[in-house]
Amino acid sequence: MATQLISEETRGVFPIAATPFSEDGSVDFESIDSLVDFYLESGAHGLTILGMMGEAHKLSDAESTEVIGRFMRRIDRRVPVIVGVSSPSMRKIVDLSKAAMDEGCAGVMITPMSGLKTEAQVLGYFDAVFDALGPEIPVCLQDYPTVTGVHISNETLLKLIDDHPSIVMLKHEDFPGLRKLTEVRKHGDRPDARRISILVANAGLYYPIEMRRGADGVMTGFAFPEMLVKVYDLFASGEADAAEDLYDLYLPLLRYEYQPGIGLALRKEILCRRGAIRCTATRSPGPALNRDEHAELTVLMDRLQRKLGG
Repeated sequence: MATQLISEETRGVFPIAATPFSEDGSVDFESIDSLVDFYLESGAHGLTILGMMGEAHKLSDAESTEVIGRFMRRIDRRVPVIVGVSSPSMRKIVDLSKAAMDEGCAGVMITPMSGLKTEAQVLGYFDAVFDALGPEIPVCLQDYPTVTGVHISNETLLKLIDDHPSIVMLKHEDFPGLRKLTEVRKHGDRPDARRISILVANAGLYYPIEMRRGADGVMTGFAFPEMLVKVYDLFASGEADAAEDLYDLYLPLLRYEYQPGIGLALRKEILCRRGAIRCTATRSPGPALNRDEHAELTVLMDRLQRKLGG
């Protein structure tokens, strides 16, 4: 089966996968298998690995390659996979990108390097990235200023899209960013411009509104990916109000999971409770839940189950 590359037409739900660890901090490769099964059973249209939620910055180069290989063997080309390759090292970006594509991945995700302060610096950085990568590798550009500290103006973002055909997808998580999303979509609808895929994030906090604004799907790590898929399917079938009604049932839990600092620990706890992974551990230094947070999460999950009628 040929690799399905991401493109300007890519749509759907691409969950950000956690990287499972054992209590001793080693990568839990068996849980990678069960996690893949969990995401595929949820109906995910694709998968994103080694993103920020995947604790990619805590992995060695060798571990990163091993993790990619294990995910890809389990997925077996059933859905496209995007790999986060962001790094302060240009050499690492190139090497990991080529390793990922050799494994059959569909594309890579790159965020601007922290410390870029001016529009000229942002443009120059990405000029260098794409010169190094070459034109063959499809790229999802991650715009996440809350974490990177790099603010890309609408004008600069549109220039990057126009200048670099390798950018086929935007992971949009500026905050607030609804106006930026609308401008990028309207720009792509012009006859003299190029439309790219837009997948939204920010834990899905604005997911239905962003779909109404023209997003093509979502790329986030919410631990109930089946909701993300059902909401997408309802929007795709023209049932926007029903999509919002379903989303509203999950909103208290989604909002709780999005807490800065402990959000990753909450997601791993939910994934563990749902049988997707065996251990809740994050790699040190990383967050852990206390007794109050465990109790609150139990209340929210029980409440959701009652609302869903289960």
